[in-house]
Amino acid sequence: MSDTPFGFGLPPEEPENGDGKEKDQSGGGQGPANPFGFGLPGFGGPGGDNPFAAMFGSMNPNDLGAAFQQIGQMLSYEGGPVNWDMAQQIARQTVSQGTPDGTKDASVGPTDRAWVEETVRLADLWLDGVTSLPSGSGSAVAWSRAEWVEATLPVWRELVDPVAERVGAAMGQVLPEEMQAMAGPLIGVMRSMGGAMFGTQMGQAVGVLAGEVVGSSDIGLPLGPTGKSALLPLNVAAFGKDLSVPEEEVRLYLALREAAHQRLFAHVPWLRSHLFGAVEGYARGIKVDTSKLEDMVGQLDPSNPQQLQDALQQGMFQPEDTPAQKAALARLETALALVEGWVDAVVHEAAKPRLGSADALRETLRRRRASGGPAEQTFATLIGLELRPRRLRDASRLWASLSDARGTDGRDALWAHPDMLPTASDLDDPDGFVHREQLDFSELDKLLGEAASGRDTAPDEGDRDGEDGDRDGDDSK
Repeated sequence: MSDTPFGFGLPPEEPENGDGKEKDQSGGGQGPANPFGFGLPGFGGPGGDNPFAAMFGSMNPNDLGAAFQQIGQMLSYEGGPVNWDMAQQIARQTVSQGTPDGTKDASVGPTDRAWVEETVRLADLWLDGVTSLPSGSGSAVAWSRAEWVEATLPVWRELVDPVAERVGAAMGQVLPEEMQAMAGPLIGVMRSMGGAMFGTQMGQAVGVLAGEVVGSSDIGLPLGPTGKSALLPLNVAAFGKDLSVPEEEVRLYLALREAAHQRLFAHVPWLRSHLFGAVEGYARGIKVDTSKLEDMVGQLDPSNPQQLQDALQQGMFQPEDTPAQKAALARLETALALVEGWVDAVVHEAAKPRLGSADALRETLRRRRASGGPAEQTFATLIGLELRPRRLRDASRLWASLSDARGTDGRDALWAHPDMLPTASDLDDPDGFVHREQLDFSELDKLLGEAASGRDTAPDEGDRDGEDGDRDGDDSK
């Protein structure tokens, strides 16, 4: 669990030199150390104390009119628990600033689009030989970072809104009941500010993440549109830059992973709702320490905005330690491990005979997922939940063993229903699961067919009995 799942640390704004140029604070123009932080609007001076730094950047006095206009729009927001218009705006602004290594986003040219389409097509051909699930890639697209933001925001909204709704309701309960009846306009402003708070945090997080992801499925959830295998050429190049691996092999391996995810989500219809339901079930167990929030508001010194930030970072948002919450967390972690483990196993099976760097690339990606990359940190910051497949290696070994013992069809048949999948305890004893006596569903189908056939013939038998009875009755006359 993240220690500060809703820690709104204020991102420092890069100051200006006397000549109007931005200083390089951290070498190479790197962004803030905590790109997911957000300071609540309050009092303060320039630079790091500017509560709207994430939204307006280095303010020019000539732009103050436009800035205040945006502030007015923020305060007048009357939508849901997250101001998604603001999130989109800030995410796009974050992307335009570039990544810490100085790489700026750029439109995808025809050359990059061509290699993405060709590489995904080849990856799908390789996967045909190692899985019974057909291709799920109706098309292959090359995205810029900004295009990734636009394509994935609808899914982020679906994931984050339930949590933001819960937190917003808790914040509204801080005022005593008698004051709530008198402070209608104030509560409306608080809700608008809450939507802005989440929108800003969300926009920053997605914008930073756009500079790191290589496709639409990096976090094990289907963030992009169904049936579209997507790669980000700029980020693919950055990923392979220091690996001493041929560029073509990096591209093929990442395309294999993207195409494998697409097969799974396209042809296991219940999987998406299963994963999102687990996230929502976990979110329902999050509670807000309203007493801590009340104390914080009561002791707030308006002249010291840092005090508010420090209080928020102490962790007011914690999961309930209940059986239901533990079950939701275990369900999600196991599902993520099974998804990532299956992808890892089938991709390795397809790549090993063809790519000399398959082992090195596999280990690099395993470590990236297991150590908690930017994708995990993003989600941990947003809802206090780490999307880390902690048992990726165990799940991958189990799927590989199933392939050896039951064949490709037998392995992939387990995705037919969630109750057929391995459980967390099965990951503890993979050999026991692999060699467990399999249910003979053909015999069950036969019994069900006979039962159905019996029901179909029952009325005829009844009619015959009735006819016999009538005849008997007629004979007795």
